[in-house]
Amino acid sequence: MRTGGWDGGGHGEAETLASCYRRCLEVADELGATSISFPAISTGVYGYPAAEAARIAATPLTATPTSLAEIRLIAYDATSRDLLRTALASATR
Repeated sequence: MRTGGWDGGGHGEAETLASCYRRCLEVADELGATSISFPAISTGVYGYPAAEAARIAATPLTATPTSLAEIRLIAYDATSRDLLRTALASATR
């Protein structure tokens, strides 16, 4: 598996990606940050399917306790933005 990337989905990629988001939130809290921004992690050169990556990102970002006042997701394009919005809406239901 390419570190942080997509290798077909059967090599722990989903957990690695979710863990990345959780750990970033933890470190931000440890540092006393008030905000954090995330790109669509692994969906570029690592080839992670964007819809799946958005779904995976939404869960830790909505379920991980944090003192951050703001979490921003930065989309590469309108399609990525729409996928992130849909995933976040589903995760918060």
